[in-house]
Amino acid sequence: MIRTAFILLWVGLTTAFFSVCAIIASFFSRTGDSVHIIARIWARTILTGSRVPISVSGLSNIEPDRSYVYMANHQSNFDIPALLGYLPVQFRWLAKAELFKIPVFGRAMRGAGYVKIDRFNQESAFESINEAAEKMKNGVSIMIFPEGTRSKDGSIKPFKKGGFVMAIDSGVPIVPVILRGTWSIMAKSSLRINHGGVEMEIAKPIETTGYSRETKEELMDKVRTAICQGFEQGGEAVP
Repeated sequence: MIRTAFILLWVGLTTAFFSVCAIIASFFSRTGDSVHIIARIWARTILTGSRVPISVSGLSNIEPDRSYVYMANHQSNFDIPALLGYLPVQFRWLAKAELFKIPVFGRAMRGAGYVKIDRFNQESAFESINEAAEKMKNGVSIMIFPEGTRSKDGSIKPFKKGGFVMAIDSGVPIVPVILRGTWSIMAKSSLRINHGGVEMEIAKPIETTGYSRETKEELMDKVRTAICQGFEQGGEAVP
């Protein structure tokens, strides 16, 4: 627990420092790109201090300057720094509204151009999805966790529909991102942070053209199958 306490203290201090840096940077950045770069440094600082190594495969599957909807499985709080720190592209989070209420940190998220989504208000949620779709039409990539929340047992849960409606409406390809190892480092039901490494696999983009809101379930199944198959190859359990 001493290791966990040290890491939690490290995360708290680095988050406060880099949040202030991000807020200052947001006053000088119209795009939010510089704020995202600060977030990337924050993420790598946390992972370095936690001694969590990250390995990445599949970068050749994406074009850095193209707009995508990145969809990743959600196992742990360590998913966020892993994606921020080691996916070397500009993207904006579609994140739960509760995070934006955190003092300083929430202001930094707004400065980066991240989009908040209220999971308990359907009308507000669809407004957020429309906002994200407009950002993608202007060349911005979006990152979401299609499960909506962290898995309690390490398995991949059913996907929510909103992100797929957003991708179809914007006509942007979906890139499945598979994360392995984060659940064993820090499970949702525990504050304990264990030793371990993380594998990130970037799968080939899945085109959304040809799908409509009426056929979004077919697209959901295709993306979930890609993530589940990649997850299974790493030896993790998928129901």
